[in-house]
Amino acid sequence: MHTDTMTPADSAWQEQALCAQTGADFFFPEPGSSVREAKRICGMCEMRSACLEYALNNDERFGVWGGLSEKERLSLRRSDQN
Repeated sequence: MHTDTMTPADSAWQEQALCAQTGADFFFPEPGSSVREAKRICGMCEMRSACLEYALNNDERFGVWGGLSEKERLSLRRSDQN
């Protein structure tokens, strides 16, 4: 399966994502905890762009998605609106 033909609505990317093999703890840390490890894992994941697109399209407000934290995704959404 090619990642360039995969749509974010297709859940196959979730099964192939590194986070599915790692566990949610890194990606949904306690408030104030570091997201460095989650971002490191995202940086190695081939599904990162599909994940980020999914998070933006579904207004995911918590956790690290596609290598971006909640604040970074909010900032990205705001910059897209301008």
